[in-house]
Order: sequence, then structure tokens, then C-alpha cells
Amino acid sequence: MSDPDGRRRLRVLVVDDHDVVHWGFRLLLTRQPWVERCLSARDGAQAVELARRFEPHVALVDLFLGDQSGAEVCEQIRSESPATKVLLISGAGRISPPAAKAAGASGFVSKEWSGDDVARAVRMVAKGMTVFEPAPEPPAGSLSAREREVLDLIASGATNREIAERLHLSPHTVKEHTSAVYRKLSVRNRAAAVQRAQRLGLIG
Repeated sequence: MSDPDGRRRLRVLVVDDHDVVHWGFRLLLTRQPWVERCLSARDGAQAVELARRFEPHVALVDLFLGDQSGAEVCEQIRSESPATKVLLISGAGRISPPAAKAAGASGFVSKEWSGDDVARAVRMVAKGMTVFEPAPEPPAGSLSAREREVLDLIASGATNREIAERLHLSPHTVKEHTSAVYRKLSVRNRAAAVQRAQRLGLIG
């Protein structure tokens, strides 16, 4: 079946055990004119069964499904429905392109991507293309020892005033160091700085 523009309409399977994310993806995909049907599963066994019954064109599979690995579920889906393309997705963890491809996946994207970008990735893998989120880029400049101290305290939840007291600095100096950390990590706020620093292995 095709949409009014003559494009093939797709059956898409969403596999995610988090309710909010699960329904968010379903809502996003059912609104696309090129989606014929959006199926959903909350675990690997259900996903494999739906893949066997409906042979979806694309399966959007969370990298972590409770105790299950999305990569393993990907292998099972591909075994049951070889024509199904799998797009792995995650909000926290990562999988390297070689490991994803070894599991039979056609791509990996982050849940931080915009809805439009995720939808575009689904269409791309349906067409036989691969989509992999670029690896996080290293900071624009290496953090100084003092900036690392400030970053560690930001991660601990300390306010600028508390950081100033701990490091015996003026609040103005702490603000300058904080701004430098944000700039080098290409972020705009504390939460984003901590998240990016964790991804880059700068903090535990």
C-alpha cells in the first residue's frame, strides 16, 4: 500500500518497556502519512511474536529492555522476520556501529534526537540505508584542573556559592569557570553538562 504521494507505507514495530517513551514513539509514528500500521511490544518475546505475525518493515528497539539486551532482541526479530530492518535506540547507553551491525541492526540513534529526526531515521533504514548517531565529540578544549574540580562539584549538586566556598574562590571566578565548562562541553546548563561529561568519561 502507498500514501497519496506514491510512497510505500510502512508497518513499524515499537519495542520499549518505558510507558511514556513507548506511547510517545507510537504517537509520533501513527501521525506519519507513510506509516500504515504501528505495532507495539514491551518485551522481547512479544516483539518476536509480532514480528513473526506481521513482518514489520522496521522495528524500533530500545537498547535496554529490562533484563534483556536490545541487540539480542534484534537478532531474534531478524531470525523470525529477515526482511524487518531494526533501528536500535537508547536514552542512556550506547552500542558501537560494528556491534549493532553484528546483531543485524541497520542503525542506532539516541532518544535525545528530535521526533522528526527519529522518524526520518525510520524511513531511511526502511529504504535499506544505515543510520548511526555520530560518537560524542571530545570537548572543544581540554578542561583545566580547576575546571574539572568545578565540574565534579557541579555533578555533586553543589551551588556556585558552595563551590566558591569549597574551592576558596570568589563567586565571580566560579561563574567564569562554569561558563568555560559549558562552552567546552557544548552545553547550556548544569544538567546537560553532567550528562555530557558522563558520556565522555570525565566523571563517574
